[in-house]
Amino acid sequence: MFDEAARALAPEQASAASSFLGAFTILLREGVEALLIVIAMIAFLRKAERQDVLAYVHGGWITALVAGGLTWAAATYLISISGASRELTEGFGSLVSAVVLISVGVWMHGKAQAGAWQAYIRDKLSAALSKRSAWFLFLLAFIVVYREVFETILFYAALWSQGGQLAMLSGAALAVASLAVIAWALLTYSKRLPVAQFFSYSSILIAVLAVVLTGKGVAGLQEAGMLDVRPLAALPRIEVLGVFPTWEGLMAQLLTLTAVVVGFWAAGRRAQAAARLRVDP
Repeated sequence: MFDEAARALAPEQASAASSFLGAFTILLREGVEALLIVIAMIAFLRKAERQDVLAYVHGGWITALVAGGLTWAAATYLISISGASRELTEGFGSLVSAVVLISVGVWMHGKAQAGAWQAYIRDKLSAALSKRSAWFLFLLAFIVVYREVFETILFYAALWSQGGQLAMLSGAALAVASLAVIAWALLTYSKRLPVAQFFSYSSILIAVLAVVLTGKGVAGLQEAGMLDVRPLAALPRIEVLGVFPTWEGLMAQLLTLTAVVVGFWAAGRRAQAAARLRVDP
């Protein structure tokens, strides 16, 4: 009845436009978040000349897309995903992704010096990218992409129920085309970056995403009722940055930022010490 009332009150043209824009912006936003991390992993392996491990990264994001399709089918035909279940999945998925991203970002920051990277390539790369580490890359790609796919499915299910399916599919198609162009540009640009700059920029980007996902994870657990909510009126609500006006979210993001800063500082100190040892053994 609500859907019928909305269609009666809103013009059909406006409904089609809102469906198109909603499908486009949702998929583009969620896709870019996952794309940035996956592209950074691919670019890293190419610079390390370890194309043999690329299959694990590609396998991770492809498996996440397949799992997303199965999730959509299950949510549509088999079970009903309640609001609490949805928020719990998003919350825990975001927090797990944030923890993984912090460790990856700190590691990449430590390799931001060309000398440190060359030594790592020479001495440790083959061991670091063993079978176990390759499966870690698979898991990271899967978690990051599946989280975004799951959230996109929930938004799309809501849009689909409101009508305007053709406009929605058109918006999704345009978003996919835009993501393909963005992926091509990122891969092309990453090839031209010097190794030190690549690791420096990538580590900063990953650190920012970790802070954003921490805020989203806490908000998801609060909406599911697992965490208390203490409002903070002075804090603006900026969902794209994971900023929500609660004390719990703010403190979690500050702790994450502190962990990133301390981790970057420690990684930089270790890299400088190792460089001094190589120069003056």
